[in-house]
Amino acid sequence: MPRLTRRATLVGLAAALAAPTLRSATAAAPLSELTLWGPPAGPSITLVHAIASGLTRPVADKVVFKAWRTPDELRAGLTSGTMQAFVLPTQSAANLFNKGLGVRLVNVMTNGLLHLLSADPSLTPLVALKGIAALKGRSVAIPFRNDTPELVFRRLLAAERLTPDTDVGLQFAGTPMEAIQLLLTGRADAALLPEPAASAAILRAVQAGKTVSRVLDIQKAWGAATGLGTVLPQAGLGVTDAFLADHAPAVEALHAALVAATASVNADPARAASDAAAPLSLPWPVIEQAIPHSNLVAQRASAAREPLESLFRAVSEFDPRIIGGALPPADFYL
Repeated sequence: MPRLTRRATLVGLAAALAAPTLRSATAAAPLSELTLWGPPAGPSITLVHAIASGLTRPVADKVVFKAWRTPDELRAGLTSGTMQAFVLPTQSAANLFNKGLGVRLVNVMTNGLLHLLSADPSLTPLVALKGIAALKGRSVAIPFRNDTPELVFRRLLAAERLTPDTDVGLQFAGTPMEAIQLLLTGRADAALLPEPAASAAILRAVQAGKTVSRVLDIQKAWGAATGLGTVLPQAGLGVTDAFLADHAPAVEALHAALVAATASVNADPARAASDAAAPLSLPWPVIEQAIPHSNLVAQRASAAREPLESLFRAVSEFDPRIIGGALPPADFYL
């Protein structure tokens, strides 16, 4: 009789929860091969763990994960047609849909994984007392200009009537790792980072004999600034129109696999971190520490339409072109 491990138990329970959906979704034979693309961020932990746990077997005989590193790389992959199923920021999905690039949002995979970090011990009590207003006169490193982290942060500054670059200096970095370097070298007072980059910054600081702390949960700050609650549906699984038209059962099976994988990741962060370390090119302790701060979920986009539209309205107040000019219609949300 095979040995029953904790991992097998968790995966089995998660798969059992998703079984009714999986059975209905897999009436068609699995695909021969599928590549899932994702950034080196929280939701990709779920993708990799789903593959490693065998939960994607009803989707395709062979499923591999590949990382995209920058928003430009993602857009290039979509334009060329090399990416068919991918994790991306939800506002980017809306923008691409509205621009006619044929992107549909299958689900939301995180309800927010942004944190403000600092090595300045005087900043923590100030932020606890004043929130974003405590950053007046300070500088903040932000990865991915004109993307979700910056847009959310600008909305938070506006709520406090703070002007970017005048009241708060914004230092843009090409990647989260570059933002970490700005923070650790003292060229920025704070850094706005997604997980697992936030956890990586804390561990890198320890190795350098420094202390870096999370000084503000951006999801809580978002709720206080907007009155929309602390749910920030930041990223999710997207598919192309062509892939959906040709492989609708596979899309359903993939969502069901991610429901099961999310439950397993949240139940056993250590196992999920072990699976994701090599594919995400990050140490497993970083990933394990990041999971509890990543708000990982697997909620159908159609069920999350209300909080998604609230986010889209808020980030497009400065410029409607951020989401492609208008809220996407119902058929964007699968």
